[in-house]
This record gives sequence, C-alpha cells and structure tokens, in this order.
Amino acid sequence: MPRAKRGNKRLQRRKKILKLAKGYKMTKSKLYRSAKESVERALKFAYIGRRIKKRDYRSLWIVRINAAARRSGLSYSQFMYGLKKSGILLDRKILANLAVTDDSGFAKLAAQIKQALA
Repeated sequence: MPRAKRGNKRLQRRKKILKLAKGYKMTKSKLYRSAKESVERALKFAYIGRRIKKRDYRSLWIVRINAAARRSGLSYSQFMYGLKKSGILLDRKILANLAVTDDSGFAKLAAQIKQALA
C-alpha cells in the first residue's frame, strides 16, 4: 500500500470547525459533532441575515424618504415618479441621508420635483 503524504486532513477539518465554534457554551465548543451542528446552523443564519439586512435597510430608507416627502406635500410614489421624470439620479440611500441630515436641501429637491410634475 502506498504511503499517504498529504497530512491528517480529518484533524485539520475538525480543528477548523472547533475554531469556528470558539465562544459557544458547553459541549458545542468542545465536542466535534455538536460543534459541527452549531457552526453549520450559525453559518446558515449568517447567510440569511446578510440578505435580510439589505431588505431592512431599503425599507428604512423608504420610510425616511416618505416622511420627508410628506412634509413637502408629496407622497412617496409621487416623489419617486417626479424624481425619475426630472432626471435626477439619486438612489434611496442618498435620499434618506439627505432627508435626515439636510432638511432644506430635501425641500429644494422636492420643489424641483413638483415643478417636473406640473
């Protein structure tokens, strides 16, 4: 039988899982089988969470833009339609930041949009 010269791959794989499980309580950080289950579950939640974070931020931006637009006498849908019609290329993240930090700048933008809608 030929000699294997690739090192102990099983030990390396287990060490990697146990390293990821560092900080877990009880057997979940000590025993390989429990650690593997916990790490797989945690990685699954982390993957899902990265997608949910994007949705949450977008909805937060929409709420902020809507509130600022209503102060200027427009609904969110009218505001976004007017934005597109006037050819202003600002995304929701920038608009929400503008609505929170610079109220007068947002009011000027809303006036420009009202002009485009009229």
